[in-house]
Amino acid sequence: MMTWRPISRERLDMIENNTRRALITGITGQDGSYLAELLLEKGYEVHGIVRRTSTETIERVSHIKERLNFVQADLTDQTSVIAAVSETRPHEIYNLAAQSFVPTSWKQPILTSDVTALGVTRVLEAIRMVDPTIRMYQASSSEMFGQVQQIPQTELTPLYPRSPYGVAKCYGHYITVNYRESYDMFAVSGILFNHESPRRGLEFVTRKITDGVARIKLGLQDKLFIGNLDAKRDWGFAQDYVRAMWLMLQQDTPDDYVISSGETHSVREFCEIAFSHVGLDYQKHVEIDPKFFRPAEVNLLLGDCSKANEKLGWKPEITFAGLVQLMVDTDVERLKNTVSGERV
Repeated sequence: MMTWRPISRERLDMIENNTRRALITGITGQDGSYLAELLLEKGYEVHGIVRRTSTETIERVSHIKERLNFVQADLTDQTSVIAAVSETRPHEIYNLAAQSFVPTSWKQPILTSDVTALGVTRVLEAIRMVDPTIRMYQASSSEMFGQVQQIPQTELTPLYPRSPYGVAKCYGHYITVNYRESYDMFAVSGILFNHESPRRGLEFVTRKITDGVARIKLGLQDKLFIGNLDAKRDWGFAQDYVRAMWLMLQQDTPDDYVISSGETHSVREFCEIAFSHVGLDYQKHVEIDPKFFRPAEVNLLLGDCSKANEKLGWKPEITFAGLVQLMVDTDVERLKNTVSGERV
């Protein structure tokens, strides 16, 4: 089991003044793991908030866990969040934790609101109480645009969320703006459009597709059941997007930014590229299952990231096709190793 390592005040006092400290909520998730790697490369001392569970949930950061400092807290518990911030005394906080699976937000709307919306307020309150000079990044989402009011979507596009998750993210976004303007805090929101990677959870449609492709290619299954093939998203690579998070906190003044690829692709296109990459025809294996349709669909998301391009000097480095192929290759290799291990 993981050994929890509280950080003493004495140890913090011994850290050199030029060593940056960052605290990441959601460090064990897709974005948190890539961000932790990036910050370690830049010489940060990296702390991560984790909830107490009976089993370890650190698979995504297991390769760097000895270089990380974990602190137990929960975004539904104000006291623990204040204690975590007070204990670690970070220069930067990246709030990535959330109930982030849209379908679950309909089944658990109260939990989603408590974590994804009010959890942001608890982090902001902890900063205000412990050290208002801490810089904070809030993970906003393109799901806030929902039934889009303009194409493409910019930082000024009106919000029209279409799920409890989207509604909760709207609250988190605007409470961050409110604290920034009310308390002169360096608090920013990154309005990130869909971003994927081999570390994406299997419940998300992109990873469900690439895992399904790998299983079909290896003869482990024959069909892949998914929902709306015509839904369109602006997909990018998570490793590119965490770089934008870091850049936002290095600016002279706080601001909000859309982070996107600037391209839109359908779920159908994702399937076509994924299956063709391993020499298969998606039409022979993909079947539509109505149970995977959302109660209120978000049909088209397309972000305009020109502000981030201009002010942050940020742009994505991997193409849509390259991302899909990377995910397929990783899942094929993972399942090959799993099958080989079982045979041994």
